[in-house]
Amino acid sequence: MTDAIVVTELSKWFGLKVAVSELSIGFRPGVTGLLGPNGAGKTTLLRVIAGLQRPSQGQVRVLGVDPRQDTEVYRKISLVPEDESVYDRLTGRQFVELAARLAKIDHPVDRAGAVLQTVGLLDAADRALGGFSKGMRQRAKVAAALVSEPEVLLLDEPLNGADPVQRAQLIALFKELGAAGRTVLVSSHVLAEVERVSDRVVAMVDGRLAAVGDVATIREAMTDKPRRVYVDADDPRRLAAALIASSGVIGVQVDDGTVHVETSDQADLARRLPVIAMEHSIALTKIEPVDESLESVFRYLVEGR
Repeated sequence: MTDAIVVTELSKWFGLKVAVSELSIGFRPGVTGLLGPNGAGKTTLLRVIAGLQRPSQGQVRVLGVDPRQDTEVYRKISLVPEDESVYDRLTGRQFVELAARLAKIDHPVDRAGAVLQTVGLLDAADRALGGFSKGMRQRAKVAAALVSEPEVLLLDEPLNGADPVQRAQLIALFKELGAAGRTVLVSSHVLAEVERVSDRVVAMVDGRLAAVGDVATIREAMTDKPRRVYVDADDPRRLAAALIASSGVIGVQVDDGTVHVETSDQADLARRLPVIAMEHSIALTKIEPVDESLESVFRYLVEGR
């Protein structure tokens, strides 16, 4: 499977402010979560990929071409920006039909109805956008982006303002598009949502690439960060004493009956725990790794920045 988007030594600056710095990465079909704190360069990267901004240095290729040079590729790219970007006086249906007509889609009325159904807005389609909630506006923008059936879909905070049911529906839609072979980039500051929607995470910090991969792979690469595991047992203090003598165990603490273990080798700890428990006649009731989530990984990536 080849990369649909290839970014090579990309830098983008605005005056003295560097938004993206020497970024090289490829994006294949599927859903990629673009993660980073405010000011990390996520929005700038999406806008450069979409061809709305020119790189200050380096290059971008989308479906094999430079979007700033070959404008035909715009028919295959859709961007859902974070800002409102809607016409308040238009109805949802008119807004999406306008997008279909601008994209020169055959049967724009039928196509607009289909994508409004896809994002769950058909019942509200004839209401003015000015009366939509933020979550409904986001879904209207997603519908407008989908009318051209883009091969590359760029989504900047698409779940902002959506309620839990709407979020679940949109996440399912994005995953469905990725599974169908579309290249979907989802930028979000809500870590749990990035983890739910994406097959792969790209983390940016201060305009630079901080990490790439699934959450487990990124965490595994952080060899300088001890792994933390919580263990519940019927005799936590005796278990803690036995663990202190184990190789690879950096620290042990007992808190409210739970043994907090820091280890440099989690796999070795997993092998040793049952053996230690049997040797000391200790019953283990729960073993829980506590820093394997995207939230923990992200915290490690940005600490000290």
